[in-house]
Amino acid sequence: MNNTRRDFLKTFVATSVALPLVSATNASANTEKKLGVALVGLGSYATNNLAPALVNTKNCYLAGIVTGTPEKAETWKKKYNIPDKNIYNYQNFDEIAKNPDIDVVYVVLPNGLHHEYTLRTAKAGKHVICEKPMAISVKEAEEMIAACKAAKVTLSIGYRLHYEPFTNEVMRLAKDKDFGKVTFIEASFGFPLRDKKAWRMIPKLSGGGPMLDVGIYALNAARYATGEEPISVTAQTVKTRPDIYVDGIEETLFWQMKFPSGAISNHTTTYNSYLQRLYVGYEDGNLEMSPAYDYGPLKGKTSKGDMNFPIVHHQTLMLDGISGDIINKRPMRTPGEEGLRDMKIMRAVFEAAKTGKEVKLV
Repeated sequence: MNNTRRDFLKTFVATSVALPLVSATNASANTEKKLGVALVGLGSYATNNLAPALVNTKNCYLAGIVTGTPEKAETWKKKYNIPDKNIYNYQNFDEIAKNPDIDVVYVVLPNGLHHEYTLRTAKAGKHVICEKPMAISVKEAEEMIAACKAAKVTLSIGYRLHYEPFTNEVMRLAKDKDFGKVTFIEASFGFPLRDKKAWRMIPKLSGGGPMLDVGIYALNAARYATGEEPISVTAQTVKTRPDIYVDGIEETLFWQMKFPSGAISNHTTTYNSYLQRLYVGYEDGNLEMSPAYDYGPLKGKTSKGDMNFPIVHHQTLMLDGISGDIINKRPMRTPGEEGLRDMKIMRAVFEAAKTGKEVKLV
């Protein structure tokens, strides 16, 4: 088995309810009221999740691609009926500014390239969707937000869970307090990764280890499960295989957060083991989800019984949601500021792990 996160998540995708796909010929038809989307980076996530989603979306469609691999360009061209004028590489990417077919650019590159291509997209006058984590530093995230505002284009971060029903129920319970206030959260996500050649194991491309990769899901979950922002963090790291996990790549990280209401959370992220769970303790009940963060099907239960929600294609709902917000000029559901909040908290987690001290958040 390949020890990659994408392969790990595919095992769940295979068991989900498939959406009907229309033909590639029809994918670009009837696009008068749709936004044209260009995918930058044709790795496994773009290939297995975003492209199929864009065949089914109502508010947008796959208009173009950016890749450094000619063979991929030819394959995608034929499969999705993409015209030659909408196919770019990384050298001529900036010419996308002249292309009226493309309204939105989705940056699906390694973390370390998010900043560069968001800034270049904004300069080209195109709306931006950037995969999470939005950047590898707070400074980069702030510059990305500023660049998009200056160019008067929108910036959304690919937090797909914010658009699917199980997660929306977790958010609703925080708001409506069916079981009272939140008192405790345990949110963790990890998978085994030991391939030293993977881009996730290269600090300049990944920005770190499992925290920026999958730990961010658990961190974000604590925020939406409480509806609050943490006020302080403590953290610890464990590295049992320094021969695999080099400097700059954590192996396992534990962290804890305190919230204004008095709620506390405990978290684990790791490249050493499969781990995926969200537990929320309330004054008068609880919620538990596992799987809680992957591509589906998600499963969960509360004190009242099983969580029964439709099994949906997360990326389809996310892309339609973001495109609909752009078309209707509504505030973004997952704007750059959402990504920046997570970046700031992760910075505090790393500081707490390094110093062994509690780090306050403003």
